[in-house]
Amino acid sequence: MADEETGARVLVVDDEPNICTLIASTLRLVAFETREEHSGTAALAAVSEFTPAVVLLDVMLPDLDGFEVARRLRHDGYDVPILFLTARDAVADRVAGLSSGGDDYVTKPFSLEEIVWRIRAILRRTAPKQAPTDTDLRFADLELSQDTYQVRRAGQTITLSVTEFNLLRFLMLNAGRVLSRSQILDRVWDYDFNGDGQIVDTYVYYLRKKLDQHGPRLIQTVRGVGYCLRTAQGPGAS
Repeated sequence: MADEETGARVLVVDDEPNICTLIASTLRLVAFETREEHSGTAALAAVSEFTPAVVLLDVMLPDLDGFEVARRLRHDGYDVPILFLTARDAVADRVAGLSSGGDDYVTKPFSLEEIVWRIRAILRRTAPKQAPTDTDLRFADLELSQDTYQVRRAGQTITLSVTEFNLLRFLMLNAGRVLSRSQILDRVWDYDFNGDGQIVDTYVYYLRKKLDQHGPRLIQTVRGVGYCLRTAQGPGAS
């Protein structure tokens, strides 16, 4: 286990105490520190008191749903990564989760191994990294600062989550190259086995919504292959 993962705090929020305790116990066995809460209101208070490195957040809660909890945390300036736990896997629900500030999601029924693995992946990709010598990336009218985590298009600032930022960064570093979903999962999500390519599609969809407000589409779909950052569509792109 990486040093940055050892002892990392995980807030587990689920209205079913048995599920909450089972997940928290499993996480403690692999050296995470945990706290359990069973409502949205309690989760909001716990984030400020417990200062978790990751929040595992059930969508269906008795007072505030998980999406609303995430929106309130982001509104209050908390950038803690949020891993949604949900029984709903429709595209609209995944987009709602991302738009509220989520970083990843696990659908029910889930395996405890998958939850541990996804939390570790979140910690790896959100860990502070040594900045490269050239911290600014540019493509067309798009600018990304790896030092300040700022993104602009046509001079307009675009607010991205950590995962959205890392996805855009990977696309910009490989501008003009067609990247498969498995390549993106491996480099952006740190998934070291067959992950769900749908999460890539969902994040690309939402990232496009933010970027395309300020100019023509830059993230092109290459049907049957993956995605490519380029200004003009080539054969098979959309």
